[in-house]
Amino acid sequence: MSHKFKMTIMGCGNSAGTPSIGNYWGNCDPHNPKNRRTRPSVLVEYGDQNLVIDTGADFKEQMNRFCVENLSAVLYTHTHSDHIAGIDDLRVFRLRNKEHVHIYGTPEAIEELERRYDYMFEQKAKIYPQVLESHTVTDEQFGHEMQVNGIPFIPFEQDHGTCRSLGFRFGDIGYSTDMVDLPETSLNALKGIKTWIADAAGYKMESNMVHATLKELYALNERVGAEKVYITHLSPLMDYDRLMNELPDGYEPAYDGLCLYSG
Repeated sequence: MSHKFKMTIMGCGNSAGTPSIGNYWGNCDPHNPKNRRTRPSVLVEYGDQNLVIDTGADFKEQMNRFCVENLSAVLYTHTHSDHIAGIDDLRVFRLRNKEHVHIYGTPEAIEELERRYDYMFEQKAKIYPQVLESHTVTDEQFGHEMQVNGIPFIPFEQDHGTCRSLGFRFGDIGYSTDMVDLPETSLNALKGIKTWIADAAGYKMESNMVHATLKELYALNERVGAEKVYITHLSPLMDYDRLMNELPDGYEPAYDGLCLYSG
């Protein structure tokens, strides 16, 4: 894939964000703006098209902060609330553009979204039009290039402990939030990337049921071979400057507003 992408990490926080409710900063220095983290979401720009990955609780704030006026599609990694709770704000794009917003996810993710937000997928009344049009990403499509409005990407499967999630490759950048492990086929789909945005919310734990630890991420990247790894899904226990001092060469914490380029 030799394409030109701009990827902006709109949110790199964990499910509670930093600070979490109660103005809880944990181990994070509140004076460092890179420690202020919203829920996980990524903006991908390709020519005059763009898409986002996930619409968490901070979605409206993120879209305003990064001045996103038009949206080609939404890719959903999975249906945990920190990745979908801002879905109602997609209504604005439907009303403004007079077109359905196209969303993509695994069959089980689409089924749950259609059940929980049924009013977004059908017209309930004349003044409440259908907002979303859903598309499934099937197992047969994992590891193969797809296109949404001309934006090419490769989806791949991830083990998130209690469920599976989707990761995505855009050119030589991989995105793997909310994963504890990857199957062999997904490792193969990532080989050749230069940059990997990857979950290590398990941090220094011996093990974590749903998120990779640093030790596990290092082992995975020995097989992927990314030159640069940005850690995402950061908890209030993971201070930016402390991580910069702790992490080996080639690894850095992500932060809200980090921009990366591919192609």
